[in-house]
Amino acid sequence: MTFKALKTTDFPLLKPYFADQPFSLSIYSLASLIAWSDCASRTSYVVEDGVLLIDNEPLDKPEDRHLIVPFGPAGPLEPAELSRIAERHGYRSYWFVPEEYLSLYGRAGIEARFLVEEQREFEDYIYLTTDLAELRGNRYAKKRNLIHQFTREYLDRDRVRVEAMGPESQAECLAFLEQWCIERECDLPSNWPLACEKKAAEATIRSLRELEAEGLLVRIDGEVTAFGIRTRLNGQIGILNFEKAFARIKGLYQFLDRECARRLFQGYRYISKESDMNIPELAQSKMSYHPVHRVKSYRLTLR
Repeated sequence: MTFKALKTTDFPLLKPYFADQPFSLSIYSLASLIAWSDCASRTSYVVEDGVLLIDNEPLDKPEDRHLIVPFGPAGPLEPAELSRIAERHGYRSYWFVPEEYLSLYGRAGIEARFLVEEQREFEDYIYLTTDLAELRGNRYAKKRNLIHQFTREYLDRDRVRVEAMGPESQAECLAFLEQWCIERECDLPSNWPLACEKKAAEATIRSLRELEAEGLLVRIDGEVTAFGIRTRLNGQIGILNFEKAFARIKGLYQFLDRECARRLFQGYRYISKESDMNIPELAQSKMSYHPVHRVKSYRLTLR
């Protein structure tokens, strides 16, 4: 069977496969897969005998083409079936295999068929929603102090509005994203991950309802200066896929993060902030919010 490029219009067809998926790695969000499907990797899929196969082909290294863990009617497939599928379709490896899969089938049984290697750059950060919404305790004192400074300068002077993101604000959010990218120098070759993220954020903003995503934006003096977007991973975890704010406005990012936790994650026990991609400053930022868990990612390579 032929793999088909993953598009926004495929969301209704593929949504049932992800409705009860048990994994806590953020790549197993259908909305995320679609948003990033033509950025760092080219993503495609095929449904074969009721089983969903998803292919990722890195644009910079097509030889690293791989599958993620397939889903069938009864959930994730056992290692023997993973091996057969990979051999039948000409793949050497599965990427983004979460630690839950290793626990489900046992490492010994998996290692009989695959070489198991940890993918540190794709390890996700998980937080308690209440921690980020309330920022209690000494460990969040610096965050609260920055929010207090933002409050004195902007909130107390009635300069701030927090709104739900929708079609009517799409053009303004895209314009803000352009300015954010200029501020962060996305056009530099060394900043290609930011340029890629900008492209994925634009795709999500344009298809917010189709991807069942929710977002909020922050206006200061009427101008969009920050936004956050959440998608569903599973019944317990929502993903804060995109969180953008002008760095020049002190305390804005911390205010945005708290508002996202309060307004976008009602009904979710946990917030995923995805991985740090081995970017030191990103890792430092994510650690500063004190994750309660980090979800490991593995690569399985056929023996």
